[in-house]
Amino acid sequence: MADQTHVLFVEDDDVIREATQLALERDGFAVTAMPDGLSGLEAFRADRPDIALLDVMVPGLDGVSLCRRIRDESTVPVIMLSARADSIDVVLGLEAGADDYVTKPFDGAVLVARIRAVLRRFGHAGGADRGEESGGAAAGGVLSFGELEIDTEGMEVRKAGQPVALTPTEMRLLLEFSSAPGTVLSRDKLLERVWDYGWGGDTRVVDVHVQRLRTKIGQDRIETVRGFGYKLKA
Repeated sequence: MADQTHVLFVEDDDVIREATQLALERDGFAVTAMPDGLSGLEAFRADRPDIALLDVMVPGLDGVSLCRRIRDESTVPVIMLSARADSIDVVLGLEAGADDYVTKPFDGAVLVARIRAVLRRFGHAGGADRGEESGGAAAGGVLSFGELEIDTEGMEVRKAGQPVALTPTEMRLLLEFSSAPGTVLSRDKLLERVWDYGWGGDTRVVDVHVQRLRTKIGQDRIETVRGFGYKLKA
C-alpha cells in the first residue's frame, strides 16, 4: 500500500466519482475521493497525496479555488477536470497552477495515461541532461542568461541572486528553453517534450504555462515568435 501512488479525486457527481475511483484502483492507484472542495482541501492537508484530480465545478470550494489553495502549499501535480473543452474554466484552472486538464466525459484509459504522464515528468525533470548543449554560460551545472541562473543539477533557479519558486512543470519548461537558447520551440514540440504527449494536445496548456513562467523569470526573457512558438533569449 505504501508503494502505491496516492490520488486525491474531488468530484461531486456520485456516479462519476465512484466509477472513476474503482477504475483508478484497478490500475493500482490508492484513491481518496471527496465530494466537495472543502473536504478535498482537508484530505489534501491530511494525506498529502502524490497527485490531485479536481473537477472544476464542485460545491463549497470550486476546483479552481481549491487548486490555488493547494498550489499555495505544495507543488504536487494537479489535473483539472472540465466538462467543456472550450470553457474559460480550463484557462482559469491552468492559471491557478494546474499542470494539465482532461475534458469530461473522459475515457478511463486516457485519464490514466495523462496521470502517468504527469507523474513521469514530476519524477524526473527532463531536459536537464541536455544542459551541456546550451549556449548559456555554464559552470558546475549552472546556466546563466543575464541575471537569470538555472542550476540544472540542483533544480534551482535564481533571478538577480534571489530564488525563484517554480513548479516541476515550469522547471521542465524552462529547462527545455535553456537547452537551446535562441532556438524557436513550437507548441507541439513543447507538448511532446514537457507534457509527454504522444498525441495532439491543447496548446493552451503551453501558452498559459509560458505566461506563468514569464511572470517569474521576467516577461522579456521568453520571446513569442508568431506563427512558430517561443524561444529563450540568450
